[in-house]
Amino acid sequence: MDTPTHESADYLVGRQFPLAALPSTTGETIGPMDFTGGAFVLFIYPRTGRPDRVEPPEWSMLPGAKGCTQESCSFRDLAADYAAIGYRIFGLSSQDTEYQREAAERLHLPYPLLSDPGFVVATACGLPTFGFDGEMLHARSTLVVRERIITHAFFDITDAAAHPQQLLDELQLSTLAP
Repeated sequence: MDTPTHESADYLVGRQFPLAALPSTTGETIGPMDFTGGAFVLFIYPRTGRPDRVEPPEWSMLPGAKGCTQESCSFRDLAADYAAIGYRIFGLSSQDTEYQREAAERLHLPYPLLSDPGFVVATACGLPTFGFDGEMLHARSTLVVRERIITHAFFDITDAAAHPQQLLDELQLSTLAP
């Protein structure tokens, strides 16, 4: 088990978001055209669990590993508020689309979950990853992108359930600024 290591995400602000093509839980491929115009929030998480599967006890000891379902549900509950200020929401993990589709349906998510098992986005952006139980995973992080430029980047998200509201508050303030 490798503990995720984090550094400041500030180096990402001002960089272009990569022109990736990723399968989504909607059955569509979300591609370069979806990432070039408008604004979106991409929350990146290690993996979603399932109610019928017990996580190993070591999982909850990893900083930032636990909380994927709570974070997904918080973004779900705030999706209309994000849309009201012009942001689409995407979730991303290395899990395959079929596995994520179960979570999207069970949790009634109004936004797509993207599968990036090849770590295309993480590699292009230099996002943190970690190993657990022989598997490489994305560390929890969030990117906010407008017109393909990363405007906000966050690592070290310790309260996955509260992060979506905190981010929304910050984005609402920035839309009010002159």
